[in-house]
Order: sequence, then structure tokens, then C-alpha cells
Amino acid sequence: MAKGYRVEEIREKLISVLKDSDSGISGIEISKKINVSRITMTKYLKVFAAEGLLRQKNIGNVTLWFLEPGQESFAFPDDYFKITSRYLELLVKGKEEEIYSLIRNCLNSGALINRIIIEVIYPAIDNIRELFDSGKIGTAEQNLLRNIVSKSLSIFNQIPVVLDSKKNVVVIAADPESILIAESASSSYHSDGWNVSHLGDMSYAIDVLFDLDFQKLVGKIWKQKPGILLVVIFSQTSEGLTFFADSINPNKGKSGKQIKLALCGKISKKTKINSDLLSDNLSDILQWSNTISQNIK
Repeated sequence: MAKGYRVEEIREKLISVLKDSDSGISGIEISKKINVSRITMTKYLKVFAAEGLLRQKNIGNVTLWFLEPGQESFAFPDDYFKITSRYLELLVKGKEEEIYSLIRNCLNSGALINRIIIEVIYPAIDNIRELFDSGKIGTAEQNLLRNIVSKSLSIFNQIPVVLDSKKNVVVIAADPESILIAESASSSYHSDGWNVSHLGDMSYAIDVLFDLDFQKLVGKIWKQKPGILLVVIFSQTSEGLTFFADSINPNKGKSGKQIKLALCGKISKKTKINSDLLSDNLSDILQWSNTISQNIK
């Protein structure tokens, strides 16, 4: 921290200083404008360049700094609502590169990954489904928009985090309609330091041998059985949730309290499934997982 500034404040001031400069500004000039020591400013400039906020150009012995195109600063938490509508607007228009810039700008402005996923990405997934169901977009456009959302989520997965060996999670989509929600969950778990095994769409694996396949997988990814292993299933049908729950519960029983099973999807009241949590809300699943992780011994 410099001169009592938070990192977000330095980033915001830096964007303000550089946004109207076409010829670039030296590190010494920047440090004077922001009122931060030259040595400290040099450190921040290198960090922001690594994050993709800045680029540099060496002219003789002078290093000039520029903002990467499309950079913008936001103030969170106030701007989450604004980002939600902006993301959806860009998504519907297919403005792919602008969407990725928006996500990076949010991260550079100090937005929390989980809040972006819950308040921005998750509503967009529902909106894509509604547009398709109402006939406003076709299959090709639906797939295009889904791919853009998937690439948005991949940005979060590229951010280095410190993983906790005691926090392990397997994420499964029981049908193609649940793929993006499962990807959203995986990105959120990754940002919180979970060791994520994302299996993607496993609808093709609905057969009598899945329980044995799953047992082998657990043996590979959770060899020493540290902490706990969450298994989270996403499905748009009660049939999908029921099948995977019935396949996983025998393995869960052998491990006692070390394996937890969470199911996310809509299910009829008459259907009974054995699980540690059943909800149709991703936010509930993530909050429950956070509570579980805090109780790990």
C-alpha cells in the first residue's frame, strides 16, 4: 500500500492519469501525478502490466506506459448492478471482445469473482434460455452466446489462487442444459481455493457402471483423503439428479462424513433423494459449501 491508498485506488488513479494519453507517460511522471514514490510506483506498474491493464514501450532510457485499449474503472459494490445490465447488453449483441474487456476491467477494479458470477453471469445464463424458449434466438445463436459465457468464466480460472488441500470438489452436469451453471460453480470454487475436478456434461455416462467409474475417479483425485470431498450435481430434471445421487451415495456411505453430496435443480415434491443439500439456487449451493469448508478440521 502506498501513501495510505488501497490497490483499487491506485488502479483507479492510474486509469484516470493515462486514459487521455496517446503518447504514454513515464513512471516518474505517473508517480508525481498520483503522489506515490517512484520505487513503489514502479512495482505497481509491473503488477498492473502483468494483469493486462497496462503496456509499456521503451524509448532510449525512458519507459513509457499506456493503458491497454478498452480499459475502464468501476466502483464496487455500487457498480455490480450496472455491470449486470452492461454484460447482458453486450452478450445479446455478440460483442465478444468487449465482454472480455468488461470482465477484466471488473477484476482490475476489485470486483469479487463470486459476486460477478452470481449477479452477472448467472442471470445471463437464464436470459439466454429465455430468449431461446421464446423463439427470439435460434440454436446457432444460442450456442454462440453460451460459448461467450463459457469463455467469460475461463477468465476467472486463469487467475492464480492458493489451493487448500482439504477443500476438494467434483462438479457434474447431468444434462447439456446444466453445463454453464456447472462451469459457473467450478469457477467460483476455484476462486475460493478449492481443488476442482470439473467433469462437464456426464449425461452420456448414465449407465449401470457409473458408480464404479466414479469410485475409481475418487481414488485418483482424492488419494490421501484430506479434508472433505464435495460432489455437486447440476440437472434440469429430477431423473438426472436421482440417477447420479443413487450412483454416488454408496461411495459416500463408505467414506462417512468425508464426502458431501449437493444437488442443484428443480425436483418434484413427491421425489425423494438422499443428499446433504437440495436446492435450485446456485447461490445456496455456494454458501452451503463455504459453511462446510469453515468446519473442516
